[in-house]
Amino acid sequence: MQNQSVKPVRQYRRILVLRLTMAFMIPLILFSRSAWMDPEWVFDIFEVIGIFAIIAGVLGRFWAVLYIGGRKNNMVMQDGPYSVCRHPLYLFSTIATVGFGLMLGSLIVTAILGGVIFMILSITASKEERFLRAEFGAQYDEYAARVPRILPKPSLFATEPRVEFNVTSLRVNLADALVFLSLIPLAELSESLKEAAFWPTFPLF
Repeated sequence: MQNQSVKPVRQYRRILVLRLTMAFMIPLILFSRSAWMDPEWVFDIFEVIGIFAIIAGVLGRFWAVLYIGGRKNNMVMQDGPYSVCRHPLYLFSTIATVGFGLMLGSLIVTAILGGVIFMILSITASKEERFLRAEFGAQYDEYAARVPRILPKPSLFATEPRVEFNVTSLRVNLADALVFLSLIPLAELSESLKEAAFWPTFPLF
C-alpha cells in the first residue's frame, strides 16, 4: 500500500456518462440512414463486419474478466489480455461500440460513437491509473512503461499456463455482454423501421 489518500475510481460515474452519451446519440441514430445502400452489398459488408466486431468485443470482455475478475485494484495483472494492453475491458468495449456503428451502415456514426466512447474510457483509465500508481508504485510504473494503455501491442502477449477465475465476476460480465449483444437486434430493428419510412431520415456516409 502506497497512498491511502488516492481512492479507486467510482465506476457508477463512468457508467452514467456512457449511458448519457448513448442517449445523446439516439437522435442521430434514428434520423440518419446509411448512404451505402447502392449497391446494397456495401451495406451488407459493413453489417457483417459490425456483427463480428460486437461478438469479438463480448468474447474479449469475457477473456479479460477471466484474468482480472475479483482481483481488480488488488494486484497488477500482467497476463493474457493485460499483457498486450493495460485496459483490455475498455478496448473490447470500444470494439463492440464500433461494431454497432458499422451495423448502422455509417462510417460517420461509427467514428463518432467509437471516438467518443474511446475518449471517455481513456479518461477513466487515466483516473484509474492514478490509484494504481499510488497503490503499487514502481511495479505499476514499470508495467505502464512497457505496455500500452488501451491500443494493444500483440507482440507482448504472455500468460501463465493455468488461470483461476471468479464465477461472480463472470456472472456480472454476462449482464454486460447481454447489453452489447442487444445492439445487434437494435441495429436490425432500426434498419427495418427506416426502410419502412416511419419517419423522415437523411443519408449519412
